[in-house]
This record gives sequence, C-alpha cells and structure tokens, in this order.
Amino acid sequence: MKTIKNQLVKSIAVLSLMIFITANVQAQKVIEFGVRYMPTISSFDVKTSSGGTIKGEATLGYGAGAFLGVNFTKHLGVQVEVIYTSLNQKYTDQDVSREINLKYINIPLLLSFNTDKSAPVNLNIVAGPQIGLSTGSSIKSSGGDGTITSQAVLSVKKNDLGIAYGLGVDFGLNPGKTFRLGLGYRGVLGLVDISDNSETTTTDQFYVVSKTHIKTNAGYIGISFIF
Repeated sequence: MKTIKNQLVKSIAVLSLMIFITANVQAQKVIEFGVRYMPTISSFDVKTSSGGTIKGEATLGYGAGAFLGVNFTKHLGVQVEVIYTSLNQKYTDQDVSREINLKYINIPLLLSFNTDKSAPVNLNIVAGPQIGLSTGSSIKSSGGDGTITSQAVLSVKKNDLGIAYGLGVDFGLNPGKTFRLGLGYRGVLGLVDISDNSETTTTDQFYVVSKTHIKTNAGYIGISFIF
C-alpha cells in the first residue's frame, strides 16, 4: 500500500507539471474527441505449482475506449483516455494448460507532442501516468495427467499504476482536417506489483500471480473529431 501511495504522489506531481506547462502556453485551445480499438499483448510472470516462476505465452487481448484531448498549439497538447482492456496470458505447468484473464479500466493522462496537428499528416509522441482499475480476473485450467494436486489461486489488487508511452500518425480525412484517422503504438510499463496474496491459502493451493508487474504492447486504430 505504501508503494502505491508513493507512486500516486509521483503521478500527481507529473500531472501538476503537465498542467503548469500547458496553462502557461498562450494559444487558442482546440478540443479533440475520438474512439479507438487496441489489440494488446501483455506480459507478466506466473508461478508454477512447484514454486518456480515462468513467463506465459504472448496471447492477444484487446482494448477499446475513447479519449478527449486539448491541443494548446499545433505541437503541444494533453489528452485523457478511458480504455477497457482485457489481458490474456497462457502457460503450461506439468501438462496442465492455464489461461489467465485480467480486465481493467485504464485511465492514462498523456502529454502529446505533434509535428503539426492541423496538417494533413501529423506525427505524435505521447507519455504520461496511467491508473488501472481492476474489473475482474479469472483463471481456466485444462488437461493434465493427475500429477498436479495443488489448486491455482488468482488474486490481484484493485488498482494498478504504470507509465504509458507511444507514437502514432493521424491523417486528415476531410478538407478542413477536422475528421481524422489515427494509427499507432502504445506501451505501458507497470510500476507496482499487481498481486494480492493477503488471503490465507491451504496446503493444496498456490498463488499463480506473485510479485509481478504488467507490461503491455498494443497497436491502435481510431477516428477523432476536432472542434
């Protein structure tokens, strides 16, 4: 809990710096609203029934959501996003196949740098903190020869915190360049241990997630409108 609080304080400091920078930019503000679909690959460590640590297979998940941006100049802006994300991780433990599914509502607040937001083609780089709210988790097991008798237990914290970063390109689709198509990459590096091993387990149970951070890589496609 102390680690999460420390990371939240750091995030607030970053957000304050972003607000300070943008509040002192004298320019006409342009509002942008859009929606995106984000195929996502996640990576995090999992535990085996024997106590070892392995990495799961790269399994495709997805994200979908909307964003609201404020462009203070053609080159500088901020944007907040709300993204529903479903992450999958598969692995095999002594012939038992398991699939972990984690669901989050992620809220990144990003500082964006653009080559020219009003141009027909604009390149952008974004970075900033991301807060994740867990909306559910599950684990499925199949197969095995009966040699594994321990029951896998999945338990994660309600909140996650990370640093989001990425780059992209957007294209003006109408003469006024106000209707835009966006393509790009988004990565997130988790800052906190997502596992919640506070509950007591029995001798025939083990936690499959312990002392691990989530890392995700995603592509995205979306459309946006500038007002």
